[in-house]
Amino acid sequence: MMGRVAPVAAVVTAVAIVAVALPFFANDYYVGFGFTLLVWIALTESWIVISGMTGYVSLGHVVFVGIGAYIAALTWSVLPLWAMLPLTGVSAAVLAAIVGYPCLRVRGPYFVILTFGVSELVKFIVINVESALVVSGRVLFGAPDIDTLFLIALGLAWASVLIALFVRQSRFGSGLRGIRENEEAAETIGIPVGRFKVAAFVLSAIVPGVVGALLIMRSTYFEPLEIFNPQTSVLIVTMAVIGGSDRPFGPLLGVVFLILLQELLWTNLPQLYMIVVGALLIAVVVWMPGGIYGRLQQFIPSTAR
Repeated sequence: MMGRVAPVAAVVTAVAIVAVALPFFANDYYVGFGFTLLVWIALTESWIVISGMTGYVSLGHVVFVGIGAYIAALTWSVLPLWAMLPLTGVSAAVLAAIVGYPCLRVRGPYFVILTFGVSELVKFIVINVESALVVSGRVLFGAPDIDTLFLIALGLAWASVLIALFVRQSRFGSGLRGIRENEEAAETIGIPVGRFKVAAFVLSAIVPGVVGALLIMRSTYFEPLEIFNPQTSVLIVTMAVIGGSDRPFGPLLGVVFLILLQELLWTNLPQLYMIVVGALLIAVVVWMPGGIYGRLQQFIPSTAR
């Protein structure tokens, strides 16, 4: 089964290698656009590891982005970049391990509400800590340029797509999909449901933690209300659903579609962007439940499915 992934992984890697050349011939606008696209690919691909494969729809994925950003802001002048970035991913994974087991004991809408609540709880804890320290935002001096950030984001997007591919084709991924189809039956046949769910939750948190660091390095400023914005989680879910949330290439298509739409609408009609996104989400759920990938599946090689 894993052998089926190898050709697809090779194609993904080849595309990533080609994309490395972008900063060398494109101007800052296109590199910045590429950075945004890659960041959302990384976030959405990481989300499907827990939500697309287990059916536990998380509306709090932004909490991992936020905690990674906060750790980066706290350690910015203390640690070098090569040490700080892994720390942000580890910090997000630790948070996921702490909240994962209690959160994953509930299902359906209760899990959705609980993950949103955890995200808001952590946000206001950070706000209160910053208030107690008499800090109003944190400025990052000497942040890397957009070309460097693009290359790091490219590595994250590449890794997140490969992780989603290999997880889906592994026994671990089969177990996660078994949980999605019938959790009681999965437990009956010997799948360690609790451990699998927590492991997927922790795995899905690592990339967003590093993304959080990249986002504040891009803006050179940390502000809790902005980095913990719940709209981030909503857009992740929207991109995954529009693309096709249970397959690694589905979210990629959803991200490309919505980011291009965002670029078009924000240039001409910025007020309509969220209205259009909401209408698209409703249309996809009602008339195209398999997402864009579902419609294109007949043209995609079986090795990519």
